[in-house]
This record gives sequence, C-alpha cells and structure tokens, in this order.
Amino acid sequence: MDVLFNSIDVRDLLSSPDIDDVNSPLSAPDLRLLIDRLQLRSVDIKSKVRQYILSHHSEFSTLFSQCSDVVSKSENLTSQVSDLIQLISDHPVEAQTKAVIDEILVKNREVKEKRELLGLLNVILELSDRLRFVKEKIKVGRVEQAAEALRELKAVLVTSNDEEKQPLVYGLLKDEWTECFEEMQEVLLQCMDSAVWFEQETNTVHLKYQLSIRGFDGIELHTVVKAMNAVGIMDYGLAKVADLMIKHVIMPVVSFRSTIVVEWINQESGNGVKANLKILPSADPNVDSIDGGSMYSVLIDVIKFISKFLCFENSTWMLCFGKLTWPRMSDLIVSNFLSKRVPDDASKLVDFQKIVKCTSNFEASLKELMFIASSDGKDERLSKFADNVEVHFASRKKVEILAKARNQLLQSDFRLPEDGTRRNSKVKNDDNAESSSDLVVDLLFTSERCVVSEAASQLMKLVHETLKDACLSSSRVGLEFYHSARDSLLLYEAIIPVKFERQLDSINHSAVLIHNDCHYLSQEILGLAFEYRSDFPASMKELVVFADLAPRFQMLAEEVLQRQIKLVIYNLKQAIDGADGFQNTHQMKQYESAKLSIDQVIFILEKVYIIWHRLLLPSAYKRSMSMVLEEVFSRIANDILLLDDIAAEETLQLQRLIHLLFENLSSLLDSVLAINQTGKLQESPAQTLDDLIPSLRKLRKLADLLDMPLKSITAAWETDELVNHGFKQSEVEDFIRAIFADSPLRKECLRRIESRYYQAFSYSLDY
Repeated sequence: MDVLFNSIDVRDLLSSPDIDDVNSPLSAPDLRLLIDRLQLRSVDIKSKVRQYILSHHSEFSTLFSQCSDVVSKSENLTSQVSDLIQLISDHPVEAQTKAVIDEILVKNREVKEKRELLGLLNVILELSDRLRFVKEKIKVGRVEQAAEALRELKAVLVTSNDEEKQPLVYGLLKDEWTECFEEMQEVLLQCMDSAVWFEQETNTVHLKYQLSIRGFDGIELHTVVKAMNAVGIMDYGLAKVADLMIKHVIMPVVSFRSTIVVEWINQESGNGVKANLKILPSADPNVDSIDGGSMYSVLIDVIKFISKFLCFENSTWMLCFGKLTWPRMSDLIVSNFLSKRVPDDASKLVDFQKIVKCTSNFEASLKELMFIASSDGKDERLSKFADNVEVHFASRKKVEILAKARNQLLQSDFRLPEDGTRRNSKVKNDDNAESSSDLVVDLLFTSERCVVSEAASQLMKLVHETLKDACLSSSRVGLEFYHSARDSLLLYEAIIPVKFERQLDSINHSAVLIHNDCHYLSQEILGLAFEYRSDFPASMKELVVFADLAPRFQMLAEEVLQRQIKLVIYNLKQAIDGADGFQNTHQMKQYESAKLSIDQVIFILEKVYIIWHRLLLPSAYKRSMSMVLEEVFSRIANDILLLDDIAAEETLQLQRLIHLLFENLSSLLDSVLAINQTGKLQESPAQTLDDLIPSLRKLRKLADLLDMPLKSITAAWETDELVNHGFKQSEVEDFIRAIFADSPLRKECLRRIESRYYQAFSYSLDY
C-alpha cells in the first residue's frame, strides 16, 4: 500500500520538466502524453490495491465481523437507556432523594453547632471556675497556686491572636483576668515590701522569710518570689528591692563614704526567720582601697547575700535582679572609682593594671554568682572601661589641656612688657641684642624677632608640652594629644578676636599684639611637623597635619593689620578734612584751622609710631607706615593742587604748613629709612623713602613750586623733573592758573607745557 502514499510528480511524466515557465506552455502532444501516462499509472495502482486486499482477505473479514458486533451492542445499549429514561420520567425519585439529603445536612449542621456551643460553654464555665479559684486562693493567701492558675489562664485569654473572632464573653473573662492579675500583683508587692526593708537607725537591711498579709500568716518569701516569676512580674516586683540595695548599700560602698564590713545574721524570732545585712564602720579606717580590692570584696559579699537569701540561689531570678541592679551599679563604680583612678601621668598607666586585674576578677565572680550573664559581653562594662584606660587617660588630659588653654586665653589682658625699649628690631645674630624675655620671640622662618602676648607665649609652651607627651605615648594616646594641640591653637582663633573686639576697632597696642601673635603662631605651626614628626609613633606619623592651620593664622594676622591701617587712614582723613581743602590760608582763621588739622595729623601719626615702631615686625612696620604716609601726603598734595585760586601770601602759608608737617615727621620718616637700611633687612638695590612713599617727593616738590617763578616751573616740566616727581600735565596747568594771573607769559608757558606733552606722547608712539 506504500504506492498509494507516494506522491506523483507530474514532471516525471513529461518529456520537458520545466513546466513552471510561463513563456513556454505545454503543447497538445505533451498533454496527450501526460493523460496516457496518468491512465497507465492509475491502472497500475488499482492492480496493486486488488492484490493487497486478496492477500489480506482473512484480516479484513475479522475486522468487518468485529465492527458488526459493536454496532449490535450499541443498538442494544441505546434501547436500555431509552427504557431507563422512560422509567425515571414516569416516577420522579431524584426530587425526593434531594429533599432527604438536604434535610440530613441541615440536621447535621444544627447538631454540630450545638456541640460547638456546648463545648464553648464548657470552656467558659471552666475558665470562670478557674478565675473564681484564683480569687479564692488570693483571698486565703495561696499565692503560688493562684499564680500558676493565672499563668495558665494568660495563655488562653491574653496571648490569643484571634481577638476579633472571639465571642464577647471572652472579653469579659479577659477583663476579669486583668482584675485578678492586678490584685495578685498588689498582694505580691505588699509581700515584698514587708519582706525587705532598711532600718536607718541600725543601718541594717532586714530580710524576712515568714510573711503576714491581709490577716494570713505563714506566707513564705520563696513562694512569693516564685509566684512573681510565674505571673511575669519579677522585674516589677524586685525593682523596689533593687533600688533599696543601690541606695543604702551599693552607693555607700562605691562612694567610699565609709569603709564598711558586712555581717550576715540569721536569727529566729517571734515573727519568723530573718536574715540581716548590717553595714558597720570598719575597725581599720585606713584600709587600702587604691586598687579597689576592699570595695570589690564588700560588693561580692552583698551579691552573695542577695543570691542566698533573696534569690535562693536560683540563676534565673539572680539574672533578673542583676539586670535591674548592674547598669546603675557599674555606672557608680565607674564614676566614683575607676574614672577617678585614671592616671594623670602616662608613666603611671602601668600601675593601673592592678585595678584592671581586680576589676576583671570582680566581674568573673559576678558571672559565677549569675549576677551578670557569662555569654553577654555587654555586661562587662567595668572591664571595657578599664581596658580602655589609655583612651580615658587621653580624654581626661585633652579636657585638662583645653581647659588650661581656654583659661589662659580668657585671663589674658595683652599688657605690654615693662621694658619699654624697642626689641623687635633686633635680628637673631645681633651681638648687642638685649636678653630676650618670654614675650620677645624669634621667628622660625625669618631673621626677625617680635613681641607677643603672654597668652600666645603660654599657648605655644602648652602645645610643645602636649606634643612631647604625644611622642612618648602610644598611638591612641598620641592622637588624642595631637588633637588637643590642634584644638588649643584653634581656641586662640575662636576666643581672642571676640574678647578684644572693641580693641580691634580702635588704634591700640592690643590689636598689634594680636597681629604679632597670629604671625608668630603661623610660623610656629609650620615648624611643629618638622620638630616632632620623627618622634611620633609610627602609626600616627601620616595622620599628623599642622600645615593647614598656618594659613588661617597668617590670614588673621593680615586682617588685623589691615584693619588697623584702615582705622589710621580713616582718622587721618578725618583730620585732613578739617582743613577744608586748605583754602584761603592767607586768612588767619583759615590758616589756624589748617594748622590744627596738620597738628592732628602729626599727633595721630606720632601715636601710631609709638605703638607700631615698638611692637610691629620691622618689615610690617615699614610696609604699614609707608601705606599710611602715602595716603597722608597724596591727600594733602591733591587738596592743594585742586585749589583754583591761590594768592601770593597764601602760597607762603601753604609752604609753611608743608614744612611744618615734614619737620614734625622727620623722626618718623627716619625710622622707616632706618629699618630699610638695617642689616639683613636691606633690599638689593636699597629702596629710598621716595621709592617707599611716592607722594613724599611730590609733596616736597609742591612746597618748592609754591615760591618758584613761572618760567622755572615751565622749565622743570620741560626737563621731565615734575613728571619724575609724580605730577600730571593737568595738575601743573591748573596749578599755574591758580597762582599766576592771566598774561601773555602764562599763555606761552601753558602752550609750551602742552606742546611738550604732545612731543612726549608722539615720541612714545614712535618708540
């Protein structure tokens, strides 16, 4: 049969296989040939099919027989189904069956609900009975049984997670349980109050085993503690006892108010068995407590007393009492003993190891007594503090260093040295230099010396002492010392400018000393790293940085100095303003006013000279005084050159005022020149006063011009003499117009001055 499933390819039946070409369609002979071949193929297929059927005749017969049987059976089944359907439609049994089933389901549901309600009612009755049992036991003093019942009821009524789905009666039962719990708690707390108390007169802690509450005697302390543990109020029940022990026992022991001994007294009395913890003064008042051994021994006795007579050597109860007591107890030991025993000197740190050992043994004993958990490192508070003694030592020293630095700065008054001679002009190699005091210091990176305040001197001494200690200490301590030194320096920046704010707003020696301090500190700071870095512990060498502080102090020094210069210049300008531009000085009143202004300028400059020349660095003095004098001379020269009409007598008065100014400032000018020509401060090439104060030569020349003839003035301009003295063409022309009346000669001179200007301008362009 495979031939039936093989495909017949038409191309195989044609002579030309390319039948897809539309340009060459099949011809009639090709089509007839194709039909003939298809007929032959069809005959061949039919023959093969017939042969196949004949060869499988028996199989086909069996198959047809089976098909006939299946058809017969299906017709029989169809008939039976039809009969069944007919029977059902005549008698509706299914409806009756469904009704019976529904009724059975309803009855079963009702029975189940009633059983559940009955079970719930039984539970409620049982819970109610248990609550009633608890109340009765509390009333008769059976606290242990009541506590156990409350604990069991708590699991049912209180800790349930499905409160929203619970019936209302559960809420009522829960409220009733809460009332029982509160009553139970009150009873147990009353028991603890009567079981443990402190008697002030005999200084004794009493602990009573047989208790009497609400008329019921014979309640055991052990039973009360066990009941508190059962209902989960152990922390609350022991809190008052813990507070009593801390206040009346632990605190006196730790604070060393008195050296004490502990006596345990078990006695039989009419009220039952008692255990007393009696605190008595020691027979030896000089007992040694340097390493804390005696204190720790007494505390161990106290803890043993608590463990044996209150917690009955129950580890769980003891841990609970320890959690209530240990945090406060450890804090008291740290604050009253360990922190006070932290050495003040690094060389004494080794001696502190005795305290470390005693402290470690003390905590080990507490772990054995189950006062603190052996597995919880958080409870080792004392050992951690003792092990970090270096950090505590460094922290204490840091506080002391900063406090000392702060006090020094706050107490500073910036008084001048008693010796009034000028010391800052000396250079380091000057053989005739005066013996230096603590307030006359050498600058590290210049050849100058300067006067500083006592505050700065003491501050740097403190910084050097601190860094020397850092070199001799461990890395952790050394870093704290390093930060202490840095912070001490920063305290100067934070305190001094604020404390002396008023002085900085006026011309006085305090501001100059602050400038010197900042300049001195900046240079000392730059030298700290070079001086101490090699001696620092290896691990902190890369962490120590001081260079970042130096620019801050250098900037502060410059700000203070510039502030003083601006104040001086402002006061000088105010004084010069009183001259009213030096107008009409030929009139006596105006001349006196101008002379008074010049006198004020001289007075201000002399005051500044007294302060600056004595205290400022030579280089700073030269620069600052040159700036001030430049402002004064340029202002006076400009005011005179701005006059538009100057009488002949007025020229003499103006000349007299200028000469008066120079005569009184000669020593001041000499001081600037002297600094400029002193030893190592000499510049190459040496600067003259005219170089330092350009307006000086201009004002001097202006004094000469006031009595010079017109032709001489013109000749001086043509020879560039006036230009070299700082005069401008417009100033010279206005000056000539103000002094000389209009005339052909004045016109000629002005023309020559103008032509000279154009010649010079043309020459500069050609060049």
